[in-house]
Amino acid sequence: MKSKLRLTIASGAVVLGVMAAGVAISAQDKYGVKVPDGLAFAEFKGFEDWATVAVSQTGDTIEVILANPAMIAAYRAGAPDNAKAFPDGSKMAKIHWTAKKSAEAPQPTTVPGALHDIDFMVRDSKRFAETGNWGYAQFNYAPESDTFTPMGTGSSCGFGCHTIVAKKDYVFTAYGKR
Repeated sequence: MKSKLRLTIASGAVVLGVMAAGVAISAQDKYGVKVPDGLAFAEFKGFEDWATVAVSQTGDTIEVILANPAMIAAYRAGAPDNAKAFPDGSKMAKIHWTAKKSAEAPQPTTVPGALHDIDFMVRDSKRFAETGNWGYAQFNYAPESDTFTPMGTGSSCGFGCHTIVAKKDYVFTAYGKR
């Protein structure tokens, strides 16, 4: 009886292990997601480690704006206020979370809650000449399935909003004093 119980427990552990592995195997690779005309999440691989440009809050979300090393170097050299455009290859990421109040901070403090979406911009004067040399992508996050889905009609979908800062090379976010 003991060996039958051990076999049942061991079999159950194997089944659970296989089920867990199946979940891991079927999880979405976010780097395979693209907006309709091909601007891919994969073009921003490593964005999680980029330097912070600034933070912002819009309604019930808080955001961190990140930039790759090429864009950070241009910011530090004075772009876009020095009337120079960001160089091709400049990239930004904007991560949005729902805002929540910290349960631990001694003062009322807003902190990131659930991930909401991630937006990207890339400067490429050959690919995106018709949209101020920038391509745009937004990927909405669904926590229940742990997946990203592209939003919008393509890499030009953010251009309309950014035209109001055309004189700043279509970039809203200033690099804050450090």
